[in-house]
Amino acid sequence: MKQDDLLSKFPRAQLMSGPTPLERLDRLSEKLNIELWLKRDDLTGLGFGGNKTRQLEFYFGDALAQDADTVLITGAVQSNYVRSAAAAAARLGMKSVLQLEERVPDMGPEYYQSGNVLLAKILGAEHISFPVGEDEAGADLALHKRADELRAQGRNPYVIHLGLHHPPLGALGYVAAGQELHQQMQDFDAVVVPTGSGATHGGLLTGLKISGSSAKVMGICVRRNSQLQHERMVTVVENLANLLGIDPSALVRDIETRDEALAPGYGRLGPKSRSALELMAQTEGIFLDPVYTAKTFAGLLDLVQRNEIRRGQKVVMIHTGGLPALFGYQKELE
Repeated sequence: MKQDDLLSKFPRAQLMSGPTPLERLDRLSEKLNIELWLKRDDLTGLGFGGNKTRQLEFYFGDALAQDADTVLITGAVQSNYVRSAAAAAARLGMKSVLQLEERVPDMGPEYYQSGNVLLAKILGAEHISFPVGEDEAGADLALHKRADELRAQGRNPYVIHLGLHHPPLGALGYVAAGQELHQQMQDFDAVVVPTGSGATHGGLLTGLKISGSSAKVMGICVRRNSQLQHERMVTVVENLANLLGIDPSALVRDIETRDEALAPGYGRLGPKSRSALELMAQTEGIFLDPVYTAKTFAGLLDLVQRNEIRRGQKVVMIHTGGLPALFGYQKELE
């Protein structure tokens, strides 16, 4: 099967306005002695943009194919995913139910009121809460409980699952992104991407490799240590390959994860991430978010320092967006 045909069998809602820009960061390239490019998936457009728009095209495509009128999704309090889902639902004339998990302890009141939380309220989303942050199966079950209640009220709900035991439809969005990036530029040495749920990382790796790219795909851990994330990525990539009907073995061999920038943990802004966030802003005038992209850039800087990214190499960093979360981290940033 041709690579262009791999995605055609999956229903897809049109949420992207077109390819996102690929920009060379001239001042940082000079400073780091590499050629650094930024894939601007913070500019996907819908509802403050971000990488989740790509993933939601396939989930909402499936939801519309099932005549769903309500979408339910789970994520952290400042989740870009749930905010993007609320925006997509609004565009498509659907209701959204956002389940917010307690993943980040000891945060100030602005974390629960500002940023993505505020935007989702403006979008008209229903909010429910889940008190645990590391129970994907429990979070999915809680969504299904609310879905059953909605079904009893005559609605037709659709659940976007978090757990690994469901088809990774969202990862298809980054298979398309990998193909898009390969069309924009083919001679780069490495691409650096955040790795959390694994959909963005796994989809990008798959999209690039089936396009014929030989570039390394380096996943910077934002939620789990490198060993645990690598184990998760094997499952994600195998599930995605099975969904596409391709052999996963070569993809699994190319999985790389790094956790040097993870501390002090998911959703926490450590010294490395804060320094990386400020360096990007003060050198290129581009903002990073504290949960994903600040850690990603910090991980990239560490790779340069360790000479795993060598002088003169051409490197692409995926900017996954998430900028509304900055306002939920005012206390940490100040």
